[in-house]
Amino acid sequence: MIVSTAKGESERLNHEDDNDLNELLILFYFGYRTFTEKPNQMIEKYGIQRVHHRILFFIARIPGITVNELLTVLEVTKQALNQPLRQLTEKGFILHKTAEYDKRYKQLYLTDRGLNLEKELSKVQQEQMKTIFTKLGGNHREAWVDVMKELSSVRPGQKFFKDLFLTKTTKTNPNNK
Repeated sequence: MIVSTAKGESERLNHEDDNDLNELLILFYFGYRTFTEKPNQMIEKYGIQRVHHRILFFIARIPGITVNELLTVLEVTKQALNQPLRQLTEKGFILHKTAEYDKRYKQLYLTDRGLNLEKELSKVQQEQMKTIFTKLGGNHREAWVDVMKELSSVRPGQKFFKDLFLTKTTKTNPNNK
């Protein structure tokens, strides 16, 4: 009987862990919806969608990114990227330039119109995050960064940002207080 009681206790604890993790999944889902809601509303007036926003976001952070590099960052197929890229070009948000280092490559840049829209969209999300981290105080920002680093560490697009933030360690950086 002791064995079955221990087994029952173990199952109960596993069930509680699953419930706690399900709660985190629910919070993550609704948090993401809140994080993307306002930008999604903003881009509707331009006749573009979330995929277009992601493209603008990454071209803004890696000006001159090639189409193949963007495929890696977004983890999509050429077919999935082709139409949104064409639409953004037609709407005057991005431009393609032949790479000087190799004429076979097209590099992507935001136009002034694209830069302005991307800044507007990112500002909304930056303000959301700033408001939340200010409200929570303490080390919530650092804890969130640590969780996001772990979640994103296996993504192939990370290699483009290693110098940007992966070399910063929130726990050992003396500038973090």
